[in-house]
Amino acid sequence: MTTLPARTTRKLGLVIDLDTCVGCHACVISCKGWNTENYGAPLSDTDAYGDSPEGTFLNRVHSFEVTRDDAPPMVVHFPKSCLHCDDAPCVTVCPTGASYKRVEDGIVLVNETDCIGCGLCAWACPYGAREMDGAEKVMKKCTLCVDRIYNENLAAEDREPVCVRTCPAGARHFGDLADPRSAVSQLVAARGGMDLMPEQGTRPVNKYLPPRARDALDIPDLVNLCEPAPQGATGFLGWLDRALERL
Repeated sequence: MTTLPARTTRKLGLVIDLDTCVGCHACVISCKGWNTENYGAPLSDTDAYGDSPEGTFLNRVHSFEVTRDDAPPMVVHFPKSCLHCDDAPCVTVCPTGASYKRVEDGIVLVNETDCIGCGLCAWACPYGAREMDGAEKVMKKCTLCVDRIYNENLAAEDREPVCVRTCPAGARHFGDLADPRSAVSQLVAARGGMDLMPEQGTRPVNKYLPPRARDALDIPDLVNLCEPAPQGATGFLGWLDRALERL
């Protein structure tokens, strides 16, 4: 089995703002594109237009309707990928050492040449963040775009995960969560950033910013707004009323 490092120099991760995510799936599409068309490991699709389509995605967005007695209902869009946990069970359960956590930045990766596709890491991950590639029969996961963030051939502003770079709502943030002075750490402190399923004891590096309460809206009486035009109406309403009567 694989062992976890006692500590990591940095904790690179994502902070996702559930208050501003609009569920557009731009992060999903850009992640798929980068990891299929560019430098990442290919993410296959099998039988895409057949009876049993199957695709490999490293990032997914789930949408939920949330209702409370003291607030109007709201829809929360919940992006989810690997959370690069400090106590990552997907690493310690791996029988070949293919799954590992890097000391220098805390990123959890998979060495695909050592992966035997046993699926134990997928069973161990409480977040469902592992994906078995249907074509290559090896496990794949979010890499935090490790091929981008250290790539000096890219412009400085592009050296971040492609999902962060693409998000049109600015709901995704990237940085070192081990540094209390970093922008992501300050954002977590200011907005009460939280772990996903803390009861699992995995200590995820990625954090979520909770959605803020929505204001109550005064909804007008739509029935009264749609009352028929009075008898003998003139102008446009009179013409419309006469035209509708002839139908």
